[in-house]
Amino acid sequence: MSEHRKLKITEMNRLTVEEFKETDKLPLIVVLDEVRSLHNIGAVFRTADAFLVNKIYLCGITATPPNAEMHKTALGAENSVDWKYFGKTEDAVEELHNEGYTVLSIEQCEGSTMLGEINLEKDKKYAIIMGNEVKGVKQEVVNISDGCIEIPQYGTKHSLNVSVTAGIVLWEFANKMISFRSNC
Repeated sequence: MSEHRKLKITEMNRLTVEEFKETDKLPLIVVLDEVRSLHNIGAVFRTADAFLVNKIYLCGITATPPNAEMHKTALGAENSVDWKYFGKTEDAVEELHNEGYTVLSIEQCEGSTMLGEINLEKDKKYAIIMGNEVKGVKQEVVNISDGCIEIPQYGTKHSLNVSVTAGIVLWEFANKMISFRSNC
């Protein structure tokens, strides 16, 4: 059996907050539509930091930093990842469309594209909308999205936790977008 020594934090060569702010981010924005759990919001910040997400849009009842409970899961990522608040998610989607983003709701819809089947285009900017823990992405928001992406599920439950969903979807998007950069 081989030995695998865990790396110390000082060995991981992570960016400082200042370096993160200056780093070229992915052309990707996460929109949180009425997410109520401070722990979920914090976890999304932390995942967004890990995958160089450009910004998070916090909408409706979604809390904003600074917040001690959010910090417990964000662990400081609420300071590195830029964010903006909107009273209505529809206003966030309108702004994204005006800025040339393709806006995709992460939701189970008629005609959804399965996550593994998405084809991202190299020169496009994307925004992904994550919904409320109970109700998902509001139908009014789905209606003005450019499409829906669904994570295939094979068990008895019909949904995943919003922070888990964000992790899976951001991993898929980041993987594809980072490969665009390395193929230049």
